[in-house]
Amino acid sequence: MQNIHLERLESEAIYIMRETAAQFERPCLMFSGGKDSLVMVHLARKAFWPAPIPFPLLHVDTGHNFPETLELRDRLVKNIGAKLIVRTVQESIDRGRVQEEEGPNASRNMLQITTLLDALEELKVDGALGGARRDEEKARAKERFFSHRDSFGQWDPKNQRPELWHIFNGRKRPGEHFRIFPLSNWTELDIWGYVLMESIEIPSMYFAHEREIVDRNGVLLAKCDYISLLHGETWEQETIRFRTVGDMTCTGAIRSTAATLEEIIEEVGSARVTERGARADDMRSEAAMEDRKKQGYF
Repeated sequence: MQNIHLERLESEAIYIMRETAAQFERPCLMFSGGKDSLVMVHLARKAFWPAPIPFPLLHVDTGHNFPETLELRDRLVKNIGAKLIVRTVQESIDRGRVQEEEGPNASRNMLQITTLLDALEELKVDGALGGARRDEEKARAKERFFSHRDSFGQWDPKNQRPELWHIFNGRKRPGEHFRIFPLSNWTELDIWGYVLMESIEIPSMYFAHEREIVDRNGVLLAKCDYISLLHGETWEQETIRFRTVGDMTCTGAIRSTAATLEEIIEEVGSARVTERGARADDMRSEAAMEDRKKQGYF
């Protein structure tokens, strides 16, 4: 029964990817190296097999990524022969487009918005596929499969187009674009079930491992060159894993012993905390994600 459920979700996602290729002139697939974007790449390969994926992967690199993610990204692209385009937040800082945050909790997470919008404009992307799911966060629950963005890359959650019977309206004015979310109806458990069913390789950081972390206001941040200890803080060795992948300065881990996909599925099935409950970027305000998305965030 579970496999039938996942096969239906797979069929829906593949249909949406093919609709994207049919309706848009210059689509791309936004790629972070996390489990959702790895599932997206796997689905894109299935959707157009035996032809190669007909659009590039676009990675907005904050410069503070987990090394495990970048290693898998580069190996995957080489193995499947996909085209990868990388734009970096550091380039945006050097060009004066954004200013680095300062202070003990500084992060480049927000700065990605400008880098992404600049990249979409430069590459003339009119349809950007993303791996966001409605169950991740309440702002993402408001997104449609085909979600319109105005000429400034901004999103108006109160002004969206109806989507009846899987009829998608991708019409737009010059300069506007769409964000397209084929995984909207998937849950975190569906993703893990599909990763297991399809034997999709994921970064090792998703599995329980020992790592030095600091507990900052309830967020377990991994030791890295971009985080400095505050007064009274110490690095501690803990057995942890990550439920999401993002900038190291704001992506928190969870204490866990789940070292296999089966154990992760069992753990997620009984979790009392949401998938993004360990993300410091989502804790900045009650509407942090929606505010970022209105400005052009993923």
